[in-house]
Amino acid sequence: MANKPSIPKGTRDFGPQEMAKRNYIFNTIRSVYELYGFQQIETPAMETLQTLMGKYGEEGDKLLFKVLNSGDYLSKITDEELCERNTLRLAARLCEKGLRYDLTVPFARYVVMHREELQLPFKRYQMQPVWRADRPQKGRYREFYQFDGDVVGSDSLLNEVELMQIEDDVFSRLGVRVQIKINNRKILTGIAEVIGAADRIVDITVAIDKLDKIGEDGVVAELREKGLSDEQIEKLRPIINLQGTNDEKLSTIADVLKDSEVGMKGVEETRFILSNLHPDTMRNEIQLDLTLARGLSYYTGAIFEVKALDTPMGSISGGGRYDNLTGIFGMPGLSGVGISFGVDRIYDVLDALELYPKDSLQTSQVLFINFGEQEAAYVLPIVAQVRRAGIRAEIFPDAAKMKKQMSYANAKQIPYVVLAGESEMNEGKVTLKNMETGDQQLLSPEELVNALKS
Repeated sequence: MANKPSIPKGTRDFGPQEMAKRNYIFNTIRSVYELYGFQQIETPAMETLQTLMGKYGEEGDKLLFKVLNSGDYLSKITDEELCERNTLRLAARLCEKGLRYDLTVPFARYVVMHREELQLPFKRYQMQPVWRADRPQKGRYREFYQFDGDVVGSDSLLNEVELMQIEDDVFSRLGVRVQIKINNRKILTGIAEVIGAADRIVDITVAIDKLDKIGEDGVVAELREKGLSDEQIEKLRPIINLQGTNDEKLSTIADVLKDSEVGMKGVEETRFILSNLHPDTMRNEIQLDLTLARGLSYYTGAIFEVKALDTPMGSISGGGRYDNLTGIFGMPGLSGVGISFGVDRIYDVLDALELYPKDSLQTSQVLFINFGEQEAAYVLPIVAQVRRAGIRAEIFPDAAKMKKQMSYANAKQIPYVVLAGESEMNEGKVTLKNMETGDQQLLSPEELVNALKS
């Protein structure tokens, strides 16, 4: 007996229902990006390893899927090299290409290669799969989609404002209540500078983030364990106990950071962004959160994260400002800011909250029953007329038993069926049946189109 086929671990098939749901998410995000003037690009699934290697750190390099050179790829490898079994060295000789690990590095390469063609600022969105040779586990896959939006070639903080509006708009359209968290890398740098603990900022934010769970005394104890002195902890007290509105928090932070130039710059940037996100235009809460410390080695200004409020799911979107996207390819000084939507997590949130609209499943709206050759010939022009009106329609291909055809309609959740037998043909009409109520109407082709449209 032949072995049952399988797919690689960490990958998935998506059936019609799943694809309909995913496309609903994709189309929603795409439509919002385009409202704000973003344009779509795509880059190849494969990049040269020269482009990919060294951009994600040592661990990232290990997670790259490398592609064997075509042809006789062993011809230039000596027996001694094979016997050495030095995997990394062999991979460098046998592979010149790899599957993309994310969308950011390919985008940086794209900007450098096409710089002369681009109108700056360049606003791009990109929706494509990426691959990581990670250990598969729940919620973590080797192949998954990213949906990024970036603005490069502009230092203006209005870009941050618009990206927050995009986040708000997307999740409002999807019906998901979210909290949009914002922080600034410069504020975190300023805090570390003021207390003289530049190498402890991650420890500080992780400890403060536990305030609700372990209380102020617990946070202080953890900071002591991490090596902070009592004097440093005392300077952090206003930050640990930070409360109030965003404006009140910023005032407290500004008081703590008054002697830090970089810290005050972060306060000014954050104040500008928040002051331009008017509560009467935003449908979701914007919260200043000093414990947000994503991508500290990458981001240089504002950082964002979005969390769903009605499910225990973690971050479902995030991003921030980076100052040297293209510097890795020899074009320094091009600043950018971007966000990325976690499509797979958003999918799970909409599933858990049952937020997919019925019409997003994109099933056929009507099935024409096939009673035989003559009847099929009669309804085919009507099927074409219905489709020209923008109504999703299909005709059952075989003159099978009525029960089978009706079961097909039920299984695909098709709401209407059309029947045309001898009596309907004699009158030049068809019978429209509502599969939910059982109601039937005898209609002309024109009346059928109007009924289905309504």
